[in-house]
Amino acid sequence: MNVLLLKEPRDGDTGPDPYIKELAACGHKATLIPVLSFKFVSLNTLSDKIFQPEKHGGLIFTSPRAVEAVRMCVEERKEEWERSVKDQWNCRSVYVVGKATAALVESLGLDPLGEDSGTADVLSKLIIEKEDKNIPPLFFPCGSIKRDVLPTALKDNGVPLETLTVYQTTEHPDLEKNLKNYFTEQGVPASVAFFSPSGVKFCLELVRRFSGDQLSLVKFAAIGPTTEEAMKAEGLTVRAVAEKPTAQHLSAAIHNALQ
Repeated sequence: MNVLLLKEPRDGDTGPDPYIKELAACGHKATLIPVLSFKFVSLNTLSDKIFQPEKHGGLIFTSPRAVEAVRMCVEERKEEWERSVKDQWNCRSVYVVGKATAALVESLGLDPLGEDSGTADVLSKLIIEKEDKNIPPLFFPCGSIKRDVLPTALKDNGVPLETLTVYQTTEHPDLEKNLKNYFTEQGVPASVAFFSPSGVKFCLELVRRFSGDQLSLVKFAAIGPTTEEAMKAEGLTVRAVAEKPTAQHLSAAIHNALQ
């Protein structure tokens, strides 16, 4: 069956996207359409923060894109990073949500904590349990569209936090054209998977329009509970939710829903 994945391709990979690969193994033909476009901002400020680890109690990453922003800063001052800065951060906690983010953090030479947390809500509980309230502020580079769950939870529990917006999220410029071409060529898919509340915001009306009176036949899937909430808020019935935000878990959930 046809499955439409509303997500960005993985950065720097030449092989097949893991979600397409896993769904193919279940006997489904998946197509990926990029939803979002990103623009990095405040990189000079970010670089100052990243190269002064002594001013912070640790790092928090809840998206691969934030790690990419840090990587751009590290590339500019690689020798300094390798000589001392990386090890200073590893003497502190480096928190992450999800395996994709964790893998990118590891590629910087950092040791991630919390990759199995799955959501910012669960990660915040881990941080609150682990961190002393008297530490310097944790540093949280993030996107322009972020939920306030983690900052609010840490603030309410007295854990100091400093945030910096390092990328802005907008709709992909070719989104409507790509979706129209997909529906024209392949018809209405058996399942449509959303990967973020932003994806729901930018795509749902287009999916509704191009599906027409066949919308009720689509089994909608979500990468996790945060995206599921955004879908339900728009009146969608969500038939599949990944237990963890991985290709294997989402593919299994979609396959079960399509049986």
